[in-house]
Order: sequence, then C-alpha cells, then structure tokens
Amino acid sequence: MEAGCDEAGRGCLAGDVYAAAVILPEGFENELLNDSKKLTETQRYQLREIIEREAIAWAVGIVTAHEIDKINILRASILAMHRAVDGLTIRPGHLLVDGNKFNPYPGIPHTTIIKGDATYMNIAAASILAKTYRDDYMLSLSKEYPMYDWQSNKGYPTAKHRAAIRQYGVTPYHRLSYNLLGEEPRQLAFDF
Repeated sequence: MEAGCDEAGRGCLAGDVYAAAVILPEGFENELLNDSKKLTETQRYQLREIIEREAIAWAVGIVTAHEIDKINILRASILAMHRAVDGLTIRPGHLLVDGNKFNPYPGIPHTTIIKGDATYMNIAAASILAKTYRDDYMLSLSKEYPMYDWQSNKGYPTAKHRAAIRQYGVTPYHRLSYNLLGEEPRQLAFDF
C-alpha cells in the first residue's frame, strides 16, 4: 500500500505548515481529483469529505511557525510529512512524495515526484487535505487578527498582508525568519 504525501503553506509569511498522508483504496477514481490545481474552494471541501470517507487511512501533520524559524521551511515541510505518516493508522509499504526533496522515513521506502499531485491520486488527495486543514486554521487565526486579511490570503505575502505588518507589526504566528516586508537586503558600504 502506498501513501501519498504533500504539504501546504510553504510560502506563507504566517502560520504553521501542514502536510497530509493518504492511502487510497486500489482502483480509487474521482475525475475532479485528477486536476487538483484547478479546483475551487468549494470543490476542495467536497473532495475532503470524499477522501476522508473513502481513504483506507489518512492523517495530517503540523509544524508550527516557531519550529519553522528554528529549522527552516524545507526541513519543516518534510517534518510535517513525517508527522502525517506517524498519524496513519495503517503503515504503508511505500511513500509517494510531492516534490524533489524528502528525508527517508524510518523503515518505509519513498519516491519523490515533481508535480506528483497532478499525476498520482493519493498525492492529490494529500494535497487537498493539507490545503483545506491549513485554510481552516488560518480562518480561525483571522478572527484573532482580522487586520492581516488571513481569511483571504491565508498567510501568503499579499500587498495587504505586508501593509498590515508595517502598520501593526508581527504576531506570534508570523515566521520571523522570513523576509516579511519583501524588502531587498541592504548592502553595507565600507570605506577603505
């Protein structure tokens, strides 16, 4: 049995990174899931219900913004996928991972696939779960911090989000290791 793994929220300025691992039954088909990048928000949530109902096993893993600042986003994304695999009720025999970087999970071989969510149903399913669970999380945070427009931008670097950082500063959910304001690094001038 193969589990598909994918993450959501790598490029965000705020919030945790989420990942999911999904084992689908053999022969699972869904036309909508084949083209996950073109889905509407409504379609993603409809698919989440189907995936959760029909998957043999699924789990979501989370790495906090604070952890991201400590270990960097690539390591955090991989750790979130490991945590998702940890949460599976059935141990898969193989992992299919979206992207080209992954640290081996103990005792389970893996294959990385660039744009795997467009090719493999179980990766597409993992992508849907990671994205919708992260969106739910950012919507809940937006109630606490409405000025950052997280209900719309989900923590991504929009002009409105960056303007709010300039005006109100950072929150405990911002990734402080990121270039939050999008400014070019300043060159130091030395006189010799």
